[in-house]
Amino acid sequence: MIRWIIFTAFVLFVDFYAFQSVKTVTKNKYFLIAYWLFSLVIYVNIIYQLATFNNSNGMSQSVMFAFGLLILSITPKIIALLIMFGEDIFRISKGILNYFTSSKSSTFLAERREFVSKVALGMAAIPFFSVIYGMARGKYNYQVINHTLYFDDLPAAFDGFKITHISDIHSGSFDDLSKIEHGINLINQQQSDVILFTGDIVNNTAEEMDPWIPYFKKLEAKEGKYSVLGNHDYGEYARWKSDDEKVLNFEAIKNIHPKIGFNLLLNDSVYLEKQSDKIALVGVENWGTRFKKAGDLKLASSKISKEDFKILMSHDPSHWNAEVKNDENNYHLTLSGHTHGMQFGIEIPGIKWSPVQYVYEQWAGIYSNLNRYINVNRGFGFLAFPGRVGIWPEITVITLKKLEK
Repeated sequence: MIRWIIFTAFVLFVDFYAFQSVKTVTKNKYFLIAYWLFSLVIYVNIIYQLATFNNSNGMSQSVMFAFGLLILSITPKIIALLIMFGEDIFRISKGILNYFTSSKSSTFLAERREFVSKVALGMAAIPFFSVIYGMARGKYNYQVINHTLYFDDLPAAFDGFKITHISDIHSGSFDDLSKIEHGINLINQQQSDVILFTGDIVNNTAEEMDPWIPYFKKLEAKEGKYSVLGNHDYGEYARWKSDDEKVLNFEAIKNIHPKIGFNLLLNDSVYLEKQSDKIALVGVENWGTRFKKAGDLKLASSKISKEDFKILMSHDPSHWNAEVKNDENNYHLTLSGHTHGMQFGIEIPGIKWSPVQYVYEQWAGIYSNLNRYINVNRGFGFLAFPGRVGIWPEITVITLKKLEK
């Protein structure tokens, strides 16, 4: 109950300030009424959807759409709030200065300046239309991102070895078959040696993936396809009738992987061999500082040696800082996902920002430490917010190269 009160108070505060910019620019009563009706419908809808939400079947399309509309409504208003709040600080400061300097002024608080309100509305229009684009097209705006990494101890036969890294499919969120087929075709067009998937194949339940199995089984890689689990694959965020039902769902999720041709590594490892050389592929279950800790790095690496060249798949990038990068086994390349880049941010030349960077030090792209690397994939799918703004769905292609001494 307290959370609902806080949420309502926050929404009313944001709406009040955003309304000031609208009211200053126009006095048309029909436009002002439409403003409040638009806001009211969106807020009542999100409250209704959450109040009637049956979590046993995972997050529904209607709940995600309601959340998307809430983001569409409130994000531009927050921008307007910041500008109008700054305007009010200016007005109050000027009023105080006038009062103590005996300046002649008809009122203590001057009228809001119309040009400031127009600036506020203009700035608010940017996130408004960005969110519309993100929900309509951005969530399927697949980007192929290429990296070349050099290692002096890479086995010679693997010089030029190409990896396609995907993560966070979240099949329960999909709503456009043609776009998914396009994404799958893009993956196959890379003609990589292996495809490595780093978890979250569903939102909560195994049945979410059923319609998509015939399409994802078309993924092709010359040397095989391998995968690990993510935090959403354990059914931790659904309401189950019994523990047995949860266990059966977990088993069904694990069985999805062989159905689409992936070798699921559960705290285990395999060798990839070319000619007389080999590299170790290690896969841990989910391990995160804030989420489920099912991963066992020691167990996963028990079959390989310290001298092997190693690629580690671990869903949550917080694992890298906590255990991986300083481990004596020397994991040359770690592949993760999980963050989605928060599905919102700015990535243009010279600027790379998302709110998620204040939670995860490694949140999107390649990071290195002492010639050990981690790639954090921005995710193939989406969750909760049915869109992406500035942080696009990603297919990563990593080429391994031997560094000549």
